[in-house]
Amino acid sequence: VKVWCGSSGDLLQTLTGHSGCVRALAIGHDGKVYSGSDDRTIKVWSGDDGALVRTLTGHTHWVWSLAVNKVHAYSGSMDRTIRVWVCS
Repeated sequence: VKVWCGSSGDLLQTLTGHSGCVRALAIGHDGKVYSGSDDRTIKVWSGDDGALVRTLTGHTHWVWSLAVNKVHAYSGSMDRTIRVWVCS
């Protein structure tokens, strides 16, 4: 995942950790970045320094969609499930 400056176009950070193609991104109300991948995981990154906060596992196929609100993160997968995660 690459983080770019919207005004200058400069590359700010590269978030590495997925072993598959990243197919979904969402930004939490607290600035955390959520990424979903073909590796069947969702990674949660600090919006401040790009550090990996946690990895969410449970899907048995690619993660294709993500949505986040103040309380939950929702992930849709090719395994035909939607998982609901508690944001903390």
